[in-house]
Amino acid sequence: MILTRLTAHEPVLLNEALDLLNVQPGGLYVDATFGGGGHTRGIAERGGQVLALDQDPDAHARVERLGGVAIRFVEANFRDLEAVLAAQGAPPVNGILADLGVSSFHFEDPKRGFSYQHEGPLDMRMSAEGVTAAEVVNELSEAELAEIIWRYGEERQSRRIAKAIVGAREKAPIETTTQLAEIVRRAVGFRRAGHPARKTFQALRIYVNDELGALEALLRASVRVLRPGGRLVIISFHSLEDRLVKHFLRGEERLRVLTKRPISASEDERSRNPRARSAKLRAGERL
Repeated sequence: MILTRLTAHEPVLLNEALDLLNVQPGGLYVDATFGGGGHTRGIAERGGQVLALDQDPDAHARVERLGGVAIRFVEANFRDLEAVLAAQGAPPVNGILADLGVSSFHFEDPKRGFSYQHEGPLDMRMSAEGVTAAEVVNELSEAELAEIIWRYGEERQSRRIAKAIVGAREKAPIETTTQLAEIVRRAVGFRRAGHPARKTFQALRIYVNDELGALEALLRASVRVLRPGGRLVIISFHSLEDRLVKHFLRGEERLRVLTKRPISASEDERSRNPRARSAKLRAGERL
């Protein structure tokens, strides 16, 4: 599908990402996380051809078809990048960009169940497939829940939270975001730094969508589909993602690290766009 004009969206670290992507007119670039289309638009405006991926079925509605700019959109998880490129008959690409942050479209839509601040079904799936967060909290054992919350949320009180979840579900199924948020709040109390349920919700979202597994698959595929001199640019938003990217770039002999330290957003961008506050950008070049 050839697409052109994209809906308004403020992407994180746009100029920094595009500069490191080294967009060349006529080159082929993959935006592995279409989201609101901001990075895709930026690549196209610099003359690049874009193959954009997004597993969210609602992403189609965020694109307008006008004609003129060669942008292709495919509904797919970026873990399937190689298969998508093969199906498209695409040659080795000039660059891959992935913004790993959860789209504001997800958090702002209560029906998707990502936010502890809005009442909605406890879903958290990026796509329409797989288990929901409600199935996880209602069916897994206390030990399994504690492991998920600790591993993917780095939550120190994971055992206490898991025990509280199991105790609550014995009385009634946990079906909504606010139900779960209140269970966590009662278990750990209020916190000065953020909502007490923030890490638990992060952990469940990562587990439900296998986000780290997908990222590992994308990183491994990148060196096989990038042409020599091609660039890999990744924007992460929490330490688990950033560590994966950092270790991959440093350990992959077919890549040259372009960012000795991660690039963060400027003060101006952080004040203008709260999503940018925790963003870290790393990049490498295919040898």
